[in-house]
Amino acid sequence: MNKHLILAAVSVLLCNISFPQDFEGCKDPTMFPTRMPNYQISECKSNFDALEFRLAAGGTKTITKEGTRTLARYDFNAESGKAKPSALQILRNYEAAANKIGATTMFLNSNEATATFKMVKNGIDAAWISIHCGDDDNGFYEVNIIELEAMKQDITANDIFTALNTEGRISLYINFETNKSVIKPESEEIINQVADMLKSNTTLKVNVEGHTDNVGIAANNKILSEKRAKAVVAALIIKGIDKSRLSSKGWGMEKPVADSATDEGKAKNRRVEIVKM
Repeated sequence: MNKHLILAAVSVLLCNISFPQDFEGCKDPTMFPTRMPNYQISECKSNFDALEFRLAAGGTKTITKEGTRTLARYDFNAESGKAKPSALQILRNYEAAANKIGATTMFLNSNEATATFKMVKNGIDAAWISIHCGDDDNGFYEVNIIELEAMKQDITANDIFTALNTEGRISLYINFETNKSVIKPESEEIINQVADMLKSNTTLKVNVEGHTDNVGIAANNKILSEKRAKAVVAALIIKGIDKSRLSSKGWGMEKPVADSATDEGKAKNRRVEIVKM
């Protein structure tokens, strides 16, 4: 056969070969931008959802988390001519990647082809991660990530005033820098609403009370809660509230409002209360 005809025939064959590609619109999760070799994404989604995470063999202990769920399913490319990795190899690779970004291994069992990791930021859960390997012909594995939102409030000056008149107090979830009394920028709006409420009700006096969870030394937590309460008072004074209308107190971990055995409970206990005087 003519040399040019052979080259042309090879070119046609190459054009007709179908190489596996990721499902349209899918990409690797931001937390894990590097996948196992010779895998392509066959399914992906991102939405608000709940997911059960395994914490012990046989599903004898699990925990369910709600938040923004990211799913990526990877199928092995059998046409690659490469050997398919074992479940343990996949789990260990993702464990190394998870630990590198600050996540802790909560469960890993190669027999059940499942691993669970937890990421904590500022003392509360930020994300839970599940890796599960399938055993079908595609040799798939799935990455599931639940990203939890930090506790926040959408609250108005009127909401605060109503609560003070009906309950005598209101709990506010003001975010501070870890182990400090520095108010984070995202809590500026809550401070603004408290200030607006006080400006609209000029005879009202309040006590600002700080509370912590039960993590750490009680004496240190009480000092921290006092400093945080004073920081809120200082912020209100800067916004034009007369200091004679404000007082502060720190309770530390002495007055929990939720079960501190859970991360959610701890988050609720870390609060600032505005109390009508």
